[in-house]
Amino acid sequence: MSKSQQRKGRDGELEIVKIFQAHGIDAQPGQAVSFGSTPDITGVPGIHPEIKRVERLNVPEAMNQAIRDSEKFRDGVPALFHRRNRSPWLVTMRLEDWILMYKQAQDSHCI
Repeated sequence: MSKSQQRKGRDGELEIVKIFQAHGIDAQPGQAVSFGSTPDITGVPGIHPEIKRVERLNVPEAMNQAIRDSEKFRDGVPALFHRRNRSPWLVTMRLEDWILMYKQAQDSHCI
């Protein structure tokens, strides 16, 4: 991975952290250039955020990484946050994880 790709990835992580913090989520960035030794972001209870800031994303491969890392760090369900230049952030999750979160939100009368 080139230095510019690493920088773009790190910028994406910091961008998501700022968005989370603006919404009252106590997210913190992982260690810079940790190459998988720490999560991309911490402080999002129940979610393992995997951040990808790329133009061409292999979604199945990135989601598999999120799943592996969520099992490794045991920090929650895997969620892939991704965006391209001049595009909004998107979130990709396994359907069963989304359904579980939806039901929990319904049960707590959040929706």
